[in-house]
Amino acid sequence: MKSLTKKRMKAFFIDVAISAAVTAGVEYVLRKKVKNEVVHAIVTPTVVMWSLEYIQLRQRGQTVGYNQMGLELQSETGFELTPIQIFKRMAYRDTLSNLQYIINRNSFEEKDGAVFPHDRYSGTIVKEV
Repeated sequence: MKSLTKKRMKAFFIDVAISAAVTAGVEYVLRKKVKNEVVHAIVTPTVVMWSLEYIQLRQRGQTVGYNQMGLELQSETGFELTPIQIFKRMAYRDTLSNLQYIINRNSFEEKDGAVFPHDRYSGTIVKEV
């Protein structure tokens, strides 16, 4: 595994830990109002994770995890990240990218780990700062 891939994995775990903490607080409030377990198991964690990631990437091009690992998400064209790019990246990563990993694991090591399938799909690249 390439060093950039390891850094990306560590950054993702940091972001997931932060998201889990925020989700726990949100669920504490929602449990009293929403009784449907599907909302608590699937909807709330996804909305919290995507919201936190979107806000951070739109403002700085980095999440807390990326910042800690010295990484930055950039557009392949060199322009500012667009909302569509960020959304496409998150949606692909959390759905089809998992299947892509099972089918073709080598596609996660292109350009020394700077471009995963969800990056290729959204037109983004991860660089070390």
